[in-house]
Amino acid sequence: MLLEVVWFYLRNSSREKNGPDHLRRAAWGQRLVRRLLRAAAIRTTFHGAPPTTGVLVCNHLSYLDVLVLADAHPMIFMSKSEVGNWPLIGAAARCAGTLFINRRKRSDVLCLASAMADVVERSSAVLAFFPEGTSSGGADVLPFHSGLFAPAVAHGWPVTPAGIRYELADGSVPDDVAYWGGMTFVPHFLNLLTKRRIEAHVSFGRPLPAGLDRKALAHAAQAEALRLSRPR
Repeated sequence: MLLEVVWFYLRNSSREKNGPDHLRRAAWGQRLVRRLLRAAAIRTTFHGAPPTTGVLVCNHLSYLDVLVLADAHPMIFMSKSEVGNWPLIGAAARCAGTLFINRRKRSDVLCLASAMADVVERSSAVLAFFPEGTSSGGADVLPFHSGLFAPAVAHGWPVTPAGIRYELADGSVPDDVAYWGGMTFVPHFLNLLTKRRIEAHVSFGRPLPAGLDRKALAHAAQAEALRLSRPR
């Protein structure tokens, strides 16, 4: 993984003089993700069709969510700024075109509006993010932050909700798969690698109605994510 990240960076740093090629980065990220999922014995099952344009929003349980969603379709993700500083993972995220947001600054969404438009309009790539702003144990879906929907409302981008859930035979999803509360990454990740197989289920909904304001859109997306994340 390290060599592939370095190679991708060296190949593309001089090619993207007019800005990152989001479609190429998203496709590279998908190829890397699929190898990681196989290595970690994570099997993905998809219900419905992922969007091919606009914005995808989903409930958030674990750092695995990004891998699972990227397996369905090449996507560019928004992530908390701290991830960009994580060893190796941060470098891979940057190579995959991730947009980093400072969750402590509400104005950061406005600062990222142009970069979001580059992804959705200029590159025609799917932009994915987790509007809860943090992960949970999966018992419920936390309120979606409406500020993250403002660029989609302003530009009229289609917003598609999705719901994700996990299953495993030798453990507990809240304790062993979900990454939340006071958990620390290294012990959680090492424990995750001991699991025989993890089943990830993603259900994609339909684009939400156009014309909603950001608060109504966030509320509708949360309700759909909750419905879609429940067992079928």
